Amino acid sequence: MTHALVPLAAGGTDVLRLVLEAGPVAKLVLLLLLVASVISWGIIVERSRFFRAASRETRAFLARFHGGARLAELRDLAERWYRSPVVSLFKAAFHEVSQLSLEAGGAGVGRALDEDAIADVQRMMERTAAANTRDLERSLTFLATTASTAPFIGLFGTVWGIMGAFHRIGMTGAASLETYAPGIAEALIATAAGLFAAIPAAVAYNSFLRQVRIMGIEMEEFQYDFVHLLQKRRRRVG
Repeated sequence: MTHALVPLAAGGTDVLRLVLEAGPVAKLVLLLLLVASVISWGIIVERSRFFRAASRETRAFLARFHGGARLAELRDLAERWYRSPVVSLFKAAFHEVSQLSLEAGGAGVGRALDEDAIADVQRMMERTAAANTRDLERSLTFLATTASTAPFIGLFGTVWGIMGAFHRIGMTGAASLETYAPGIAEALIATAAGLFAAIPAAVAYNSFLRQVRIMGIEMEEFQYDFVHLLQKRRRRVG
């Protein structure tokens, strides 16, 4: 076991030594990739927690909504749920319905709305849903940028390093493996660093984008159900 660990430790030491002995351009490339990777992982952790909590809140809220809870009861329950875009949509819709009911001479949400008022609520819900979707996607922009640009940044570092290795060969006039192998290895570290930053960002971006689409569908379905509820109330009163 001890003998098996020695090559691994030596390999890690060699990589660290190559990084420390790299030129300024290579170090700048590695620093950029390190910063991008750290920020990406921060976003991944934060968004993972957010989407899990948002999905849990959405399921709980929709269960109450489809279970026949009154709008005032849902408003009280929704006060402690702030991550779900569906709950955010409901809060905005509830506020709009309350305002329109008061303007029409009713008492809060107790008055049925006419068709024009329901259309106003529907338009407001569409705007709110679009704003919620933009907010959900905004945090993913950095992941998409990292996934698409990090490999090219790493490739630039590799090309630069290989150019430096061949320049040293030309200066020394020696083309032995001992002469150019360290320079090539130093250059390839940039490619590895670029992939290390890009792959998790790409996987996380695709996963989060799928969840954003699911939440978009949930908001669209809730809009339909909420408007249908207002229309049923209007027909029942009428």
